[in-house]
Amino acid sequence: MKALVLGAGLMGKEAARDLVQSEEVSSVTIADIDIKKAERVCQQLYSSKIEAKQVDASNERKLAALMNEHDVVINALFYAFNETVAKTAIQVGVHSVDLGGHIGHITDRILQLHEKAKQAGVTIIPDLGVAPGMINILSGYGASKLDELKSIKLYVGGIPVRPEPPLEYNHVFSLEGLFDHYTDPSLIIRDGRKQEIPSLSEIETIYFDRFGPLEAFHTSGGTSTLSYSYPQLECLEYKTIRYPGHAEKFKLLVDLNLTRNDYEVEVKGQKVKPRDVLLATLSPLLDLKDKEDVVLLRVIVGGIKNNKETIFEYETVTFKDRKKNITAMARTTANTISVVAQMIGNGIIEKRGVYPPEQIVLGDIYIKEMAKRGVVIKEKQYVK
Repeated sequence: MKALVLGAGLMGKEAARDLVQSEEVSSVTIADIDIKKAERVCQQLYSSKIEAKQVDASNERKLAALMNEHDVVINALFYAFNETVAKTAIQVGVHSVDLGGHIGHITDRILQLHEKAKQAGVTIIPDLGVAPGMINILSGYGASKLDELKSIKLYVGGIPVRPEPPLEYNHVFSLEGLFDHYTDPSLIIRDGRKQEIPSLSEIETIYFDRFGPLEAFHTSGGTSTLSYSYPQLECLEYKTIRYPGHAEKFKLLVDLNLTRNDYEVEVKGQKVKPRDVLLATLSPLLDLKDKEDVVLLRVIVGGIKNNKETIFEYETVTFKDRKKNITAMARTTANTISVVAQMIGNGIIEKRGVYPPEQIVLGDIYIKEMAKRGVVIKEKQYVK
């Protein structure tokens, strides 16, 4: 399997690290608009399998030429490029996976390419991070074990092990994406009815092993494609986990219009986006640097099995790998996309077309592969 990783940022680097360690991956190309960034990744990974190339993903002709040399593409670029990469993959006949980004209906547009992908004989799987991604795979796995699916409740948070004021949070992925998730409305299903509710709302207390009390609240994008895959659901909710007080503080910033992407003010004769100012202010303040992070995740899938109310619960508490200096978020996210890409390349996933993770990724194999990489996902079953 020849793999191409687009994007030499943290997630691209860690996906490439996992790929070069796999016996069934013969070569890895890491490509970025900044060739020096890609070359640094190659130096850090120190593998004869990997090489760096320069590519501007907005130049579709050059992107297609590069993608054409590979079997599977891992798209670790900012989600604005996801549709372009998916269309190009279909055009040149290679499989492709991305880290998601359900903001702006990008994933919806990729799913509409299903028939074209099928005709081209390729598999496209969007939304392969943690949320969406891991939670979709585990939701699908739990659903497959039930005779009748009724509810899916999702709780996910990437937080610092030792929180610091003022927000008790350090960003482990794009702050811009975080602003979108906090600002846009959240899609839920309640009493069998789809509805949108404000993000940062309905705060509840939650506990994990060694962590708690924590707070969980609605944010957008997390339910991803689950409402389409399982339209019969009576309940679907996704909540983000943070330290207590975080949601209230951030809600003030949202209410003050400081996170809006479509809002400008005039300052000393200059048009300024308050969002840009807030991003520039918070980015260094909330930088994780060398601090330890942890990913907390709980997926609760409920329904009927053998005429009894049954719940399957999946949970992980994943810490930073101190020896390799890999953040918890990178371990969970990059390994997820790499594992699934290899499932396609190795022929474990055979279906062709565009599928969300819950419809195509084999949960039992995924859980075993993640455990090999130190990301342990525990399953519990409750019968009423």
